[in-house]
Amino acid sequence: MILPIYVYGQPVLRQVAEDITPDYPNLKELIENMFETMDHADGVGLAAPQIGLPVRVVVINLDVLSEDYPEYKDFRKAYINAHIDVVEGDEVSMEEGCLSLPGIHESVKRGSKIHVRYMDENFVEHNEVVEGFLARVMQHEFDHLDGKMFIDHISPLRKQMIKGKLNTMLKGKARSSYKMKQVK
Repeated sequence: MILPIYVYGQPVLRQVAEDITPDYPNLKELIENMFETMDHADGVGLAAPQIGLPVRVVVINLDVLSEDYPEYKDFRKAYINAHIDVVEGDEVSMEEGCLSLPGIHESVKRGSKIHVRYMDENFVEHNEVVEGFLARVMQHEFDHLDGKMFIDHISPLRKQMIKGKLNTMLKGKARSSYKMKQVK
């Protein structure tokens, strides 16, 4: 089922999400719905707060980029109770966008390497070192679990330059090709 994506200004996007337990109701269905919602909106990642749930669940699909990044062929994973322990490596600047900030794209600096721990859909614990583009996507999505958005990483000048677009979202007048839940 395709769910509405919560847009900038929705309080859940600024909440710190909670870890969940294996008995979380309808978890498999939630993950399926998140993948379907993300795919419909042409995203590569989606965090549960972006659909209004303050829980630590993220889905990432990099298979859609496999023409340019062959190493991501068939890469489609869910991350539960994800936490980044260390961000290191060179800071790399790259343009980012977000389904909760339709129409905004900004250059964001992020570490090129992260140490991350999470559980998969079967609640098997993983501790990994991740580099490159996946590390960027994880940092972006896992930020949502801590109540942060990519615009928190841009300069005050750039933030001032997008203030009009942000105010449009705060007034509930954002536009996108996918179903959204805006501030009223």
